[in-house]
Amino acid sequence: MTNAANIHFRTCNLCEAMCGLEIEVQGQEILAIRGDKADPFSRGHICPKATALADIYHDPDRLRQPVRRTAVGWEPISWDEAFDEVVSNIKRIQGEYGRNAIGIYQGNPNVHNVGAMFYSPPFVRTLRTKNRFSATSVDQLPHHFAAYFMFGHQLLLPIPDVDRTDFMLMLGANPLASNGSLMTAPDIANRLKALQKRGGKLVVIDPRRTETAVLADTHHFIKPGSDVLLLLALLQTIFTEGLASPGALAAHADGLDTVQQAVADFTPELVAGPTSIPAEAIRQLARDFAGAETAVCYGRIGVSTQQFGGLCHWLINLLNFVTGNLDSPGGAMFTLPAIDVVGITTMTGQTGHYGRWHSRVRNLPEFGGELPVSALAEEMLTPGEGQIKGMITVAGNPVLSTPNGRQLDEALAGLEFMVAIDIYINETTRHANIILPPTTGLETEHYDLIFHVLAVRNTAKYSPPLLSPAENARHDWQIFQELRRRMVGQPLPTRHSPQGKLDFFGRMQPDQIVDLALRFGPYGAHGFNQKKLGQQGKQGLKLPNLKRQVHGVDLGPLQPILLQRLCTPNGRIQLAPELILADLDRVRQTWLNGPTNDQTLTLIGRRQLRSNNSWMHNSPRLVRGKDRCTLLMHPDDALAHNLTNGMMVKVRSRTGEIQLPLAITETVMPGVVSIPHGWGHDREGVRLGTAVNHPGASINDLTDDQQIDQLTGNAAFCGVPVLVEPAV
Repeated sequence: MTNAANIHFRTCNLCEAMCGLEIEVQGQEILAIRGDKADPFSRGHICPKATALADIYHDPDRLRQPVRRTAVGWEPISWDEAFDEVVSNIKRIQGEYGRNAIGIYQGNPNVHNVGAMFYSPPFVRTLRTKNRFSATSVDQLPHHFAAYFMFGHQLLLPIPDVDRTDFMLMLGANPLASNGSLMTAPDIANRLKALQKRGGKLVVIDPRRTETAVLADTHHFIKPGSDVLLLLALLQTIFTEGLASPGALAAHADGLDTVQQAVADFTPELVAGPTSIPAEAIRQLARDFAGAETAVCYGRIGVSTQQFGGLCHWLINLLNFVTGNLDSPGGAMFTLPAIDVVGITTMTGQTGHYGRWHSRVRNLPEFGGELPVSALAEEMLTPGEGQIKGMITVAGNPVLSTPNGRQLDEALAGLEFMVAIDIYINETTRHANIILPPTTGLETEHYDLIFHVLAVRNTAKYSPPLLSPAENARHDWQIFQELRRRMVGQPLPTRHSPQGKLDFFGRMQPDQIVDLALRFGPYGAHGFNQKKLGQQGKQGLKLPNLKRQVHGVDLGPLQPILLQRLCTPNGRIQLAPELILADLDRVRQTWLNGPTNDQTLTLIGRRQLRSNNSWMHNSPRLVRGKDRCTLLMHPDDALAHNLTNGMMVKVRSRTGEIQLPLAITETVMPGVVSIPHGWGHDREGVRLGTAVNHPGASINDLTDDQQIDQLTGNAAFCGVPVLVEPAV
């Protein structure tokens, strides 16, 4: 007799949208995954990725116990043997070469995982290495950089109040494919349509007519990397035409006059040529934005991953400020989540830092305790004191996700030792000596620590484990806890020891820490903003109450809160940080004081709805259908290069070359070509049965590790010059 089917409600952990799921399960078998219509945030929305959670759980390629690489292949080993070998090699390398000889890279799935978020930092601190890297510097570092220097905290990130705005200006963002990024907004298509139905307007600036641009009221093509000029000209127009109206925040900000002087010479006429947007269109856009009752400017991956990403996000914040749309309903606002990450880190002095140390080879500054990942390969390949000899990767595949992937591939192959905490043998982890596989998302509890900080409404939701882990499996938090214990060489502190009272990660499990953080959060019984939520009422929000709210709870729209959150030394908004202002000289030198880059073609990436991280290509349902790894090219460029639709082409850059099919389309502007990220599963030794049959080609075999935003250190993927020719 079989078990009856049960319904489980949880949050999808595969992207930033936090969509609610209704999962039908029988025993250990997943029967169906649907959108949870009762989820107050996602309202039943679901994208194709969520249905692949079943594929990941049942994947025969997924590792379920530690493995060791040998001369004849991979062999399973026990957890004790694996932990012993990992820690002994870390200590051996650091003892011989110094503590910085161990490097660590953490991929973005860590941010989707409460166990990794809580327990990896204490382990990383035991390494005492400065060679720390993550996906942040290939993705979003400019957002954090601008927030830190303007507001004093790297997580004080302005979030578009999309549900109440009248005018939304998007640069380099495609939320219909990403489901929102640094703007957690499930069901974003209907949210944007609602904006239009209430008489609002959506304007998209992008070198490609994306899925979001098709929905927009207006779309302007823009030359890759020139967004900084457009933003400068918008501000210049607003100041020149007397449209600036910062409102009440003006009394709490420094540097407005300095900003006005700094942008004065960036007229729409001056930037029209380099951006390809007519001067009058720029001027009208500035008027429309400033004249809207509420408006918000939002920039994402396309403006983050270019040579002026830091300036772009500073200017976006300024545009929202000078029009009175910062920290105002319908504008760019700040969250107050149930687990107040900003409040906790402010209280503990972890608001961020910059330039405390620099990379050894290129002297690139750290930010928030991490070095730019563009420096990772050179730190392995360049001999000398401090050279990385051993590496730890955690839920990351930097060979496919960071610039100049082939160089990193070579660097990893030359390490003395490497350990990966990962569920797959992929393009990166195939170089590991030991792989420690954690359980998957459906086997663990889930609470989004970070994406509630980035959400367009204040919400809270806890998902208990759905499926029982296999016997002898380890959760990621258990792996980090055990590695930490062995690194310090003694038992972790208990709550009865003096040093253990505040060591929550040494003596508590994830659900206990979540409960504690909720109780002392803004809506908890011990918080400063207690709210009555249904039956939990007087006791405030805590985990037992939240568990009963299986669909999650809505804590209301975003409220003005910036002045209470500011962490700058003088408690005021810094509109004109000297370090950022100085970078305007680089803009003039690059775009205005000489010929613009007239390279035949310029490469940009693209996001796809059925793909987020490279390991999703091992889900059969996400890769079915026609080949999605293609080179998009405008018909005029195809004609000029004597290329035809569907033919195989060779794409070359300074760092390498790849081959892939050509797709001719007017959705990209002339002079621009586009390749999606995350593909390139043709490397020897990869054990991803589905992905290797749909290998595609890696855009990061073309991107350049030397091409970065010099202000922030973020990788500059957008705007790589390439040559395209028929494949022979």
